[in-house]
Amino acid sequence: MTKTQYYTAASVDGFIADAANSLEWLFQFDSAENGDYASFIEEVGALAMGSTTYEWILANHIQPGTPAARPWPYVQPAWVFSSRDLPAIPGADIRFVNGDVRPVHREMVQAAAGLNVWIVGGGDLAGQFWQHGLLDELIITVAPVTLGSGAPLLPRAITSPPLRLLSVGAWGGTFVRLHYEVQRAH
Repeated sequence: MTKTQYYTAASVDGFIADAANSLEWLFQFDSAENGDYASFIEEVGALAMGSTTYEWILANHIQPGTPAARPWPYVQPAWVFSSRDLPAIPGADIRFVNGDVRPVHREMVQAAAGLNVWIVGGGDLAGQFWQHGLLDELIITVAPVTLGSGAPLLPRAITSPPLRLLSVGAWGGTFVRLHYEVQRAH
């Protein structure tokens, strides 16, 4: 069964990016410490991301038109939620959408063909999926830093019913991994 998962890294004080929307704070750690990404992405059939995440990937990973240019890092179809026109990446299966996440989620689940849907970022987009009962799990890798401000992990109050802890553990000797299931009100 397809799950919609918010899989992300956050600071101890609950931010996924710093005040300048940068992830540089996270790159000081060895990528091997995030050990399960390869197995996680194998189970993903569709991606959702907000425009800030997409623009960060363009500027910091793809870097089009520069000597450091790289290809789009995903083979899965990606839906980018934005109210603005954003540049496309030739050869990448990227679908620009805006508005209600519900009809887009149906398309994503169909495209995922039994695999999972990954909400890459940001927290507000994950919150929109949660508001409509479409978010199934949160998988949060907590890094041993505090940022003081920035993009919040999930700018929504989820209090009743609370999230259900599926697992917690040390990760790579540096991080803590939290895995929660979103419970539905009955």
